[in-house]
Amino acid sequence: MDLRAAAAIDLEAMPDAGARAAMRALLNLVEQLVAENRALREEVQRLRDEIARLKGEHGQPTFRPTGSSAGRTDYSSEPERRQPKGWQKGSKLDRISIDRTERLTVDPATLPSDAEFKGYEAVVVQDLVLRTDTVRFDKEVWYSPSRQRSYRAALPVGYEGEFGPGVKALALALAYGANVSQGKLLEVFRQAGLVVSSGWLAALLSGDPGGLEAEARAVEQAGLASSPWQHSDTTATTVDDAAWHCHVLGNPLFTAYHTLPKKDRLAVLAMLRGGEPLRYRWDATADAYLDGVGLSVTARRRLSVVPRDQELDEATLTGLLEPLRPWVGPQQRTWFREGLAVAAYRAQGAWPIVQALLCDDAAQYRLVTRELGLCWVHEGRHFTKLVAHLPQHQQLLAAFKTDFWAYYRELLAYRERPTPAEAVRLDQRFDALFSRTTEFTLLDQRIALTRAKKAGLLLVLRHPELPLHNNPAELAARRRVRKRVVSFGPRSPTGAAAWDTLMTLAATTQQLGVSFIAYLHDRFRQAGQIPPLADLLRARAATLTLGASWTPA
Repeated sequence: MDLRAAAAIDLEAMPDAGARAAMRALLNLVEQLVAENRALREEVQRLRDEIARLKGEHGQPTFRPTGSSAGRTDYSSEPERRQPKGWQKGSKLDRISIDRTERLTVDPATLPSDAEFKGYEAVVVQDLVLRTDTVRFDKEVWYSPSRQRSYRAALPVGYEGEFGPGVKALALALAYGANVSQGKLLEVFRQAGLVVSSGWLAALLSGDPGGLEAEARAVEQAGLASSPWQHSDTTATTVDDAAWHCHVLGNPLFTAYHTLPKKDRLAVLAMLRGGEPLRYRWDATADAYLDGVGLSVTARRRLSVVPRDQELDEATLTGLLEPLRPWVGPQQRTWFREGLAVAAYRAQGAWPIVQALLCDDAAQYRLVTRELGLCWVHEGRHFTKLVAHLPQHQQLLAAFKTDFWAYYRELLAYRERPTPAEAVRLDQRFDALFSRTTEFTLLDQRIALTRAKKAGLLLVLRHPELPLHNNPAELAARRRVRKRVVSFGPRSPTGAAAWDTLMTLAATTQQLGVSFIAYLHDRFRQAGQIPPLADLLRARAATLTLGASWTPA
């Protein structure tokens, strides 16, 4: 159906107000019907494909669009929100370490008789050598007849087992820093001349070599203490072919990964606690939470068997709630658990408490921290996904998106130079922008949904150090997705913990400007040339102002 003819309809030219209103309603009805028709076509095709699969046939093949005519699937807002910046190519010689110098001479036979030596011209060429360095250690063996005991020379640190620190560091760096699969790692090592088994490599990639898990936990603790706010996002993953979820937490100085069975509010709290078991506490904070979710007075009276102002573990709380199943429903028990878990998290002092999460508008993040910041890029994506079919509505949508990203840039400018007067102006500007009505009903509905999120979207007015978007967490989650695509997923919870540990360290070393492979080699050799990452993180945090607005004046 060609809807371009609707462009000739000029509502303002209609003298009758009733006719204008009727035509406006008809145009919006056309938009609604076109959208429903497209959704129904997609659903019919999906059902046809499912029927074909049940018959043992193949469904309609799907192809990624390769051009604008194939349909838009890229919802990036970067062209609208980004302003181009100048770029100049700089020299990289000052970042290159010279390993050896080789002098090249000119064949005297090619020189004329009057040629004069003028010195040397430096040409730097980088190369990489990948070869084996297999060592046979002849260890001294001494025997004491009096003690009936043998004494053997110790191997150098890092050379325990069949392979040295170089192989271990390279394997982990390629697997978790470059997303190389286990099969391809075996190919590379074998082609380089190593005799390595898939079992040894699998054990290395899914274990805790060198006690790295403890350092990853120290990194997360230091990272949480470095800032009162944190980014967070979630992505799907698998553990032994079961559906799990990978939770990402971080700020400009670190990124931590936690793979958990669920992605509900209790899972978010487990992530914030560093993966430790949840604790529960019924106090005033829990009461406020239960008020917010609307837990009835009757349910609370029945739940009064749970002691107040005491910290409980999972087994104790479950034992108290189990007899109440006939009278307290599953949703009420979930709310109760969540409220007590939030209260216990905010009351504990052993682990840094996050004051504000910056995330998308997923329900599991609400009510967990004292404040919640929402991502402007994620919100803008809703308007990018909104499709207008009529020319009049396309113009209205394009105009609003222009105003949306212009306001976003005003917020960026405010972050650089925040003032109370500008905060008031931007607050009023938000109300004006997201209170407008247009002749496009679907756009008006989307604007109203954004207006309802004002508190989270404008948290930056109170805390100017907050970013306006959650891109770092989304990129970190995408890193896990790429790892999952290459390696499918860990085969056990132990393997999932290894993925979390190594991906945490790989991401954090990159953020701190430390070579991941050099870090791994240092840890396996116990050389001590690279300080603990937590110490580096704390030193970097001292130079930044990640939580200035939370600090009392």
